[in-house]
Amino acid sequence: METSLMRLIHEPAQTHLRVVREADSPESASFVFEEAAPSTSRAFIEANTLAVGFSELRHEHIIPVFAKDNERTLSMADFIQVTSEAVRDVFRGEQILTPQIRVSHVIKGRIPEAKDKPASQLLDWEQTVRFERMMFAIEVPTLFETVGGNTLTLVIGGVKAYNLDNLTGRKCPEHFKVFVGFKNLVCTNLAIRTDGLLGDLRVSSLEQLRQGVLTLLREYDQHRHLRQLEALTRYSLTEHQFAQLIGRCRMYQHLSTAAKQRIPALLYGDQQLGTVVRDYYRDENFCREEDGSINLWKFYNLFTEANKSSYIDTFLPKSINALDFTFQVQDALDGSTAGSWYLS
Repeated sequence: METSLMRLIHEPAQTHLRVVREADSPESASFVFEEAAPSTSRAFIEANTLAVGFSELRHEHIIPVFAKDNERTLSMADFIQVTSEAVRDVFRGEQILTPQIRVSHVIKGRIPEAKDKPASQLLDWEQTVRFERMMFAIEVPTLFETVGGNTLTLVIGGVKAYNLDNLTGRKCPEHFKVFVGFKNLVCTNLAIRTDGLLGDLRVSSLEQLRQGVLTLLREYDQHRHLRQLEALTRYSLTEHQFAQLIGRCRMYQHLSTAAKQRIPALLYGDQQLGTVVRDYYRDENFCREEDGSINLWKFYNLFTEANKSSYIDTFLPKSINALDFTFQVQDALDGSTAGSWYLS
């Protein structure tokens, strides 16, 4: 497939992201997103997450510190700001939509003056709040391609989970996850490849974070990713093969550790596999054909759809696993021993 990802929608490109500097340091910059062009409102992750705006995250959520020296962490708003600036630098001239932000695991508090009040009587200004985990996605709609009849647009984002940091000690490098891949507009499923993920970026400053994001964006091979996704449309499973594969997937979770080491890993449990089976019959975009067969592009999207029920801190590993697992099935259909256990 000779991809045409870099063709532009035939209208002037607009940037819906602007920065207003209030000081020289990135930490004190005021970052403004145009409200007129948000990314798709449908959630790319569901589970126990809530949608928040950047302004709320910046101005209303407190920032955790390292307990032993009271040094501040790099905030979630800082993370979104630095990533957005890097996206604007790399994809200069493209339309860049405002980030879609999802948070989970709320941690509540109160100001000292309200320490003796019953919770039901607390006023809004007497309460403090922050979230332990956050995921965001920034869509670049002028960079797109069609695969299997679905429009895919380039998307960049990240995950911050404070539970991965040792906040009880002194200030040390913090953990971040950054990704680049494609969003399926018909369902908002995210397609992420191994080279499109920095799964354990550890940094101590915003500049280190910025450089990590820039390196990922410049090294990501978007054309190869699209060719691999398009190839999935040319492979199909029969109804019998699909049933055999799902049965093996359920068995995999109960294998011994030694046995699992000889088989391609699968991170999806029974509940998400149940979602895959349900959608095999019912999903309006990716269900089976009349004869029961399903191509691997649709099969892959059944898994990425099921992944929306994952928690924020496990979402990206499972997203990568969905693609790797589908490639293993593709290899098995080609006669390779890789992934053949699932179809045997």
